[in-house]
Amino acid sequence: MNEIKLHWLFLGSLINNIAVSTVWPLTTVYMHDALGKSLTEVGIILFLYSSSNVLGNYISGKLFDRHNRYFLTILGIIGSILISSGLIFFNGWPFYPIGLVLFGFTTGWNLTMINSLGTTVHLKSGRFIFNMLYLAQNVGVVFGTIAVGFIYPIGIGYVFMLSTVILIIYGISAILTYHKPGSIYPVKRDKEKAVKVKLPKPNLTIIATFFFTLSIIWIVYEQWVSNMSVYITGSGIPLSMYSLLWTLNAFLLVIFQLVINWIAQKHDSLYFQIYFGILFIGLSFFTLIFTKTYPGFVLSMVVLTIGEASVIPSIPALVNELTPVAVKGKYQGLTNAFSSIGRAIGPLVGGVIIDFTSYGMLFILCTIACVAIIIGSEIVSRYARNKVTKYSE
Repeated sequence: MNEIKLHWLFLGSLINNIAVSTVWPLTTVYMHDALGKSLTEVGIILFLYSSSNVLGNYISGKLFDRHNRYFLTILGIIGSILISSGLIFFNGWPFYPIGLVLFGFTTGWNLTMINSLGTTVHLKSGRFIFNMLYLAQNVGVVFGTIAVGFIYPIGIGYVFMLSTVILIIYGISAILTYHKPGSIYPVKRDKEKAVKVKLPKPNLTIIATFFFTLSIIWIVYEQWVSNMSVYITGSGIPLSMYSLLWTLNAFLLVIFQLVINWIAQKHDSLYFQIYFGILFIGLSFFTLIFTKTYPGFVLSMVVLTIGEASVIPSIPALVNELTPVAVKGKYQGLTNAFSSIGRAIGPLVGGVIIDFTSYGMLFILCTIACVAIIIGSEIVSRYARNKVTKYSE
């Protein structure tokens, strides 16, 4: 076979996300509690982290369409290893935020490489591949969040030690299994042809609409990742229980993804899947308005997970369906970049809202935002949807 075997690509996604998920659950709590920074200051650092993530997404996506994908993938992994290993020893202020921003660039690079390599595999549909890549990511989150809940109390240096070891394993796996002729070089080697490819206007309208939608989704979702950690631990619930919520999230994602894959075989509607997911993300914040207990947080997380499982892998699958092969890397990079824009803005916006109003107002605004983007996306995309050009997988 000239293509990367799917199970090796899924394994790479799994291992990479174990490493990443040992870092992000503790970021806000560590900077707020251990380093003594306000939520607004934490939001600024996370904004810079996600901005570098956007840059990594975009640059790697552009390079993917024109250069040796194998070399670019290994380069990103090596960068992640070097930065993670440095944070083992230098994790105070200002070394931690500097390392975090650099780590954001390399993790954005790595994620785009994995998703873009998925577009080079033709044994399965793009929808199946992206659903399964997302499933593999979240199995990784299960192991990563379990680990960080136990290791962080010992010391943050040990968290980065674990992350470094796991990234080294990922690097070895990629070196041995990603060197396949069908995946190393672009199908079209002529750079000028790749640059001149233009999408039909209806395709561009749909993609732009859902890029914007994806950013809003992540602004909302990021409140769970960042500011909710302070809210929950401030209610007297230990960090290990907050980490357990993410373990539950990842475990349920595995189940929900399998169910969604089964349903998709019978009812193939990416648009409905996207709107359904956004609705449930909004409902998770609606439930937070009325609860301050751990069982209530568990319920909210379950609702959030249903929404996440439905919407997050659907948008890159839709983008893959609407883009020709010569620019798939570019648009997968942009998909991750718009996700990262939302991640960048989310903690900062949430921190400012909380500092000047309250958590309750934050939950209300997140609920309203989800309803608004469902209505707005449907209005804008309905006309163009019937005129799009679909490209072969």
